[in-house]
Amino acid sequence: MESFNSQSSSSSRNRWSYDSLKNFRQISPVVQTHLKKVYLSLCCALIASAAGAYLHILWNIGGILTTLGCVGSIVWLMSTPLYEEQKRMALLMAAALFKGACIGPLIELAIDFDPSIVIGAFVGCAVAFGCFSAAAMVARRREYLYLGGLLSSGLSMLFWLHFASSIFGGSVALFKFEVYFGLLVFVGYIVVDTQDIIEKAHFGDLDYVKHALTLFTDFIAVFVRILIIMLKNAYDEEKKKRRN
Repeated sequence: MESFNSQSSSSSRNRWSYDSLKNFRQISPVVQTHLKKVYLSLCCALIASAAGAYLHILWNIGGILTTLGCVGSIVWLMSTPLYEEQKRMALLMAAALFKGACIGPLIELAIDFDPSIVIGAFVGCAVAFGCFSAAAMVARRREYLYLGGLLSSGLSMLFWLHFASSIFGGSVALFKFEVYFGLLVFVGYIVVDTQDIIEKAHFGDLDYVKHALTLFTDFIAVFVRILIIMLKNAYDEEKKKRRN
């Protein structure tokens, strides 16, 4: 009898864990509609970013001007009133276009070495982004928001490490630490920012353009670091083959 009860309780726990993966009841219909707008805007921003990278490959436009254009578009977007949705959406697309041009040199380098690296990095980034975003959605509300302070400290440490290495010179080990630790930090930001967006939407903040910009920043940060890691590994393997 006791074994039967233990088996039934175990199966109920398994059913609960499986059902919890499909449980979006804690997200209200209004917030679900908001999230659809956020992720649709994010997809459009990624397409604009890909167009910016392609324009760099064609005309070599990536550099200081596109960086300033990206920053200026973001500042202009944040200062534009919420009721001007079309203008804010256009500014988001402009910021994404300029950002794509900014990372265009890295993408062009990877394409020249092996085009499959870019595809692999994008697929890996998309899978990671989707998995961690889904984990944040099905988790209890505000469960991972406490990680924001830790991630901010990690981001601050990355900034000062990069600043010190640019002045005093860096090493290969320090560069690898910055890349891998930065990847960990921004993957964490995917979870925290997703829950933060959901929480803000529950309290009436339905600014989907700004929220899409937040997730776009996380996506690009993760993509760039995955691309650097894959490109470095491919280069090391090619170097070993030449030696042999």
